[in-house]
Amino acid sequence: MRIYTRKGDTGRTSLWGGRRVGKDELRIEAIGSVDECNAAIGVALAHGVPEPVAVVLRTVQDTLFVVGSELMAPDRSGPGASVPRLSGQETRHLEQVIDELEAGLPPLRNFVLPGGGIAAAHLHLARTVCRRAERRATALSRAEEVGAEVLTYLNRLADLLFVVARHVNHVAGVVDVPWRNPAR
Repeated sequence: MRIYTRKGDTGRTSLWGGRRVGKDELRIEAIGSVDECNAAIGVALAHGVPEPVAVVLRTVQDTLFVVGSELMAPDRSGPGASVPRLSGQETRHLEQVIDELEAGLPPLRNFVLPGGGIAAAHLHLARTVCRRAERRATALSRAEEVGAEVLTYLNRLADLLFVVARHVNHVAGVVDVPWRNPAR
């Protein structure tokens, strides 16, 4: 199979089921932001994180493909009926991991800046990309139907990425970078 089809050369692409849309439409913006989040998580993984966290993040990457499927196939009938969908269990799993990791972290006493070790810095970047994906999906949800679990999952994923970044710093013995008010 060739990677190129030439069908997108005019700035349009197909949703699942064949509907053609502009590559700059809200739905494609949301799908692209989810893809960017997945890639940013991949970069963080490439910089090395503890294996239990790597397992969680690889599961997240798989789930982000499901999020993309939800966005790519909004119609749940016909061809869209066979597309994987979020069940809500994915979000509950993120919450469980967040609770477990937070239990081993020092309490937050102030805001922290994105940074610390290289893997944690990339996780913070992935968090900000996830927040963009959430904003794009939210904007889309005001115009068209979006699966209810999509927004919840993206919101919780950004929370997870923040906690995982702190955890990765903690395990590496790197202190989170505290925000300091420049006005003081």
